[in-house]
Amino acid sequence: MKGVRFHKPHTLVTKYFKRFCSISSTYVSNSYEKVLRGSGISDSVREAQYAVRGEVPTRALQLEEELKHNSQKPYDHIIFCNVGNPQSLANPPVTYVRQVLALCDFPELLNSSLFPADAKEHARRILKSAGKGGSGAYSNSGGVSCIREDVVDFIQRRDGYESSVNNIFLTNGASDGISLIMKLLVSSSSTGVMVPVPEYPLYSALLCLLGAKPVRYYLNEDRNWSIELSELEKAYEISKKSGITISGIVLISPGNPTGQVLEKSNLEEIIDFAYRRRLVILADEVYQENVYTKEKKFVSVKKVLRDMPGKYQDVELASFHSASKGFFGECGRRGGYLEVANFSEEALEQLYKLASINLCANLNGQIAMSCITRHPKKGMPSYSRFEEERSNLLSSYARRADMIQTAMNSMEGCSCNQVEGAMYAFPRISIPLSAQQVARSQGKQPDVFYALSLLEYSGVCVVPGSGFGQKPGTFHFRTTILPPEEDFPKVMTSFQKHHEWFLNKYQG
Repeated sequence: MKGVRFHKPHTLVTKYFKRFCSISSTYVSNSYEKVLRGSGISDSVREAQYAVRGEVPTRALQLEEELKHNSQKPYDHIIFCNVGNPQSLANPPVTYVRQVLALCDFPELLNSSLFPADAKEHARRILKSAGKGGSGAYSNSGGVSCIREDVVDFIQRRDGYESSVNNIFLTNGASDGISLIMKLLVSSSSTGVMVPVPEYPLYSALLCLLGAKPVRYYLNEDRNWSIELSELEKAYEISKKSGITISGIVLISPGNPTGQVLEKSNLEEIIDFAYRRRLVILADEVYQENVYTKEKKFVSVKKVLRDMPGKYQDVELASFHSASKGFFGECGRRGGYLEVANFSEEALEQLYKLASINLCANLNGQIAMSCITRHPKKGMPSYSRFEEERSNLLSSYARRADMIQTAMNSMEGCSCNQVEGAMYAFPRISIPLSAQQVARSQGKQPDVFYALSLLEYSGVCVVPGSGFGQKPGTFHFRTTILPPEEDFPKVMTSFQKHHEWFLNKYQG
């Protein structure tokens, strides 16, 4: 064995070592056929797609490695605008969250004078409720009881209506909660769930894995990605005639990838549609803190539902929130919650069983959700610093949102709706016919071809619009607003220079 020295080898050891090598060689040369290859791999897994980490990001990771070895590119690093991962792009964490996490993970710090009194009190309360083992032990399958209480208080303050710990499930990010509800909804291969287009691709991927059907409805780009009732009815009727039994409808507000904030009147229309068609509403509200326009405010689907007349009060609703977004950006904590409303006792029992199969959400994610829903209030020791960090980051996001839509709209053949919320812009781009032909000759979608060109030219990684769905004949890409504000003008210039170069190359 090269590079290894054996001192005073024992004859018996040498004998068995040689025999082992001989046996290993025999196994390597054997014609044993692997199980997990070809038809042995699930068709559902093969068919599931998740463009946020697809071909373009994969190439970006390869380029990142090349840049470490003196690549001749005109840039020295990759700017990952493909995923809403704030802290990876130098957006700072909230101090209070990190303090409470540290105190829960290492309780001896509770005796330290380095931490403010309110953070210590918060940690003590969680540790007492979590019981023996603290953050290193399993919790109840629904989550630590006092943290579920924090979520209930948060929802009641936000909406002005009652919630219950029995309807709260702490989850590993919002994605885990969405998965739980999808599993509950899908009863057969003919089950369908309505999803918006453009959509966050998690929904279609989950439905594919579960053997169900995504029923796609198009958002209206000309009305800043609003949901049109006529489009919902059309998508529903077409799918119903093809034998699909539709059980739910997904809405995302603020929107991903589209960045719109749905109006209350629009939400009322959707609730009425769900009532008439007997659909469970899945409300993805993870960006509820990320609203940048003064003309609109986030309003939860639950509040709108409770404000409506009595006949709507039994419409089933599942709402999702996350520690990954807002101004907290704790993506790596995988914290989230699911609230259900108007679910039957039978459905709640089955949902709890599904949660129990996963044992529980990770404790650090649960603690992060506690900090998000029970953050410092005015008069508390941590309030000033917390409010400064919150205000600075959200104000910066708003400025970046304005910069990106201005830059995109300045580019020839490019249009971008106002980024009202969330963390993304979804500009529409014109791709010359010659470029489309080259793309298809390479077996690529034109917007994938464009995104790869942008990456190679400027080092900026975005997600092609085809990964989210888009109306036939249109092309888009999704980019985050997350690069540091001081670097933002340079990033916008990179977009503009590449676009000009691309058009000059393929329009001539």
